[in-house]
Amino acid sequence: MTEHGREPRALLGIAEVSGPSMYPTLRQGDQLLVHYHAPVRVGDIAVLKHPLQQDLLIVKRLVERRDGGWWVLGDNPGAEGDSRVFGAVPGELVLGRVRARYRPRPEDQRSVAGALAWAFAALRPVLSDRSVSRRLRAR
Repeated sequence: MTEHGREPRALLGIAEVSGPSMYPTLRQGDQLLVHYHAPVRVGDIAVLKHPLQQDLLIVKRLVERRDGGWWVLGDNPGAEGDSRVFGAVPGELVLGRVRARYRPRPEDQRSVAGALAWAFAALRPVLSDRSVSRRLRAR
């Protein structure tokens, strides 16, 4: 995730996904519309400071509230780098909620059908998954 650890001053911002931890919901290169300082709830996808390397921003799903903060997981069960590794994330490190994602058009996309499919799917709201706590807790 880029936007390297700066404290956001604006209400809205753009961040770019790097890495596979949120696949299939988010992919490498997706652009995210982030609503900074927005209230967050279980199931939301959020941008937060990495608890062990606070100059690094990460994007994860908020699974549940715990005494130590938020338990966060990636949507890709095979990828590491979430609360299974670093524990709960303190609430003050949660910077904002992801509201939408824009998927850039692949450079090799040349067919009309492919371009139409991309246009239909390129911009999507990022919705909360309220069932996530039960489903992901066992990981």
